[in-house]
Amino acid sequence: MERFWEIDFLRGIAIIMMILFHLLFDLAFFTSIKVPVNSGLWFWFARATAAIFILLAGISLIISYQRTIEAGETQAGKFFKRGIKIFCYGLLITIITWIFFPTEFIVFGILHFIGISIIISQLFFNWKLKNLLLGIILLFSGITLQNFSFNFPWLLWLGFTPEQFATFDYFPLLPWFGLILIGLFAGNLLYPKAKRAFRIPEIGKKIFARQFCWLGQNSLAVYLLHQPVLVVIILALKPV
Repeated sequence: MERFWEIDFLRGIAIIMMILFHLLFDLAFFTSIKVPVNSGLWFWFARATAAIFILLAGISLIISYQRTIEAGETQAGKFFKRGIKIFCYGLLITIITWIFFPTEFIVFGILHFIGISIIISQLFFNWKLKNLLLGIILLFSGITLQNFSFNFPWLLWLGFTPEQFATFDYFPLLPWFGLILIGLFAGNLLYPKAKRAFRIPEIGKKIFARQFCWLGQNSLAVYLLHQPVLVVIILALKPV
């Protein structure tokens, strides 16, 4: 199956950005090196990194859907299984962080979000321009919602942040599903019927691009493994 090198390349860049941010976060958390990762430049750097991942996830979803249609396959089971798989990885991270960091463990992080988004995005595959309009509405609604807190936890997955809520990773459907929908729109526009609608040099196998593409192709494995590796290295090098 053909891969679009530019998507893998951009996802690879986002992986590098993610590793850099998590390195700085871990240094601030485990050592005396205090980097202001929760405000200013690095806060927005982290948001930009997540936005690239999520936008590309939307684009990749519509390409996968179009290939499913072209092959005459049934879509529901395919995307449901994929979404459940990603969501279960998120649950694994919930359990691990609850064991080691019980006051800030991850309840609904980016893997939970992507897993659920894969499942519900099937309702929007054929919306095209409506996805752009609804995506923008969800983005602004979610951003506005972040200015409030609520005295119940049951809708935190949607974006109703509970009072005194603390977690390392939080990606509710509002506003982030708006980016998935914008990605679906962009995918339909740029890759109709899973074919490029534009010309671009085929440089994905060039030395300077190949490493980024490899990271993009293996983004889930890198995501799951990079944090334990960073923490072990930092703790091993930390002065006693």
